[in-house]
Amino acid sequence: MERIRIREIIEFLGKFLQGKEKAIELALISLFSKGHLLIEDLPGLGKTTLAIGLSRSLGLSFGRVQATSDLLPTDITGLSIYNKSLGEFEFHPGPIFNNILLVDEINRATPKTQSALLEAMAEKQVTVDGKTYKLPNPFFVIATQNPIELFGTFPLPESQLDRFIMKISLGYPDREELKEILKLGSSREELYNIEPIISKDEIIKIQDFIKNNIYISDKVIEYILEIVEITKRSKFLYAGISTRGSLAITYTAKANAYLKGRDYVIPEDIKDLIDYVIPHRVIFKEEYENLNKKEIIKSIIEEVPTPA
Repeated sequence: MERIRIREIIEFLGKFLQGKEKAIELALISLFSKGHLLIEDLPGLGKTTLAIGLSRSLGLSFGRVQATSDLLPTDITGLSIYNKSLGEFEFHPGPIFNNILLVDEINRATPKTQSALLEAMAEKQVTVDGKTYKLPNPFFVIATQNPIELFGTFPLPESQLDRFIMKISLGYPDREELKEILKLGSSREELYNIEPIISKDEIIKIQDFIKNNIYISDKVIEYILEIVEITKRSKFLYAGISTRGSLAITYTAKANAYLKGRDYVIPEDIKDLIDYVIPHRVIFKEEYENLNKKEIIKSIIEEVPTPA
C-alpha cells in the first residue's frame, strides 16, 4: 500500500516539476535511506519547489536557510537567550528543528557555518552552549549549490560532501515541458495547500522496513566490495570510496529495490544509482578534474563483473 502512495507522490509532484520525476524519485530514495541530498544546479530550475513539494506531500515540517557569507551557526541551530523574568537562559530552536531543512546555496556559507551541519547530519542532534538537543525524526537536509558562480563561495570539503548520500541535478526542462510551464505559470503557491499523501509515522515505518527487511545477498555485498576496491586502485583517483560511501551504496540500493516492488537487492539497483552516489565522494587526480566524472566512474565500475 505504501509503495502505491509513493508512486502517487512522484506522479503528483511531477505536475509541479515537469519532467523531473526521476529527481523526485531520487530525493525519496535519499529520504528513505535516512540520508541527505545535495542538488547542484543553476538557479530557477525547481530546487525549492522540490523541497516544499516533498514536505507538503509527506506531511513533514519544513525550514529554509538562505546561506550567505555572514550566516552564523546559531542562525541554523538556534541559540540560548536570557529570559529576565525567569532569570535563566531559554533555548530558541533554529530552522534546523524541522523534518526537512533546505539549505540554499550552501557553498556561500563559511566553513564554520557549514560545519554546524555536520553533527546534525551525522548524529541527528545539535549541541548549543554545551547542551545537546535531539532533532525531529525523520530529519532530511536538502542542500543546493550553484556549480558555475564561484565568486564569494566556500567549496564543501570532502568530509562534508561524504555526508550527502546523493548528489543530483535537475537540469533544464525540454521544450515541451517548458511550454507547459509557460502555459500554467508558477504553481509554487499551490504547493502550500497540498494535503499529505503519506504520514510522518508511515515514513519512519518505511525507513525501518527498508533497513531491516530488504534482503541483500552475499553475492551482491561482494559486488559492492569489488566496486569499493577498484575505486581505491583506479589510476583516475587519489582516494576511493570510504566506509560511509560503501554504506551509502547499500542503503540506497535497498531503498531502490523497495520502490521497484522487491524485498531483495539486485545489481541493477546499485547500477541505477552509481551516477548519484559515488562521483561526489571520491577524489579525482588533478589531470582528470575537468573530464566527465560520471563517465569515468562508469568506466571504472564496468570493470567489475556483474554477479549472476
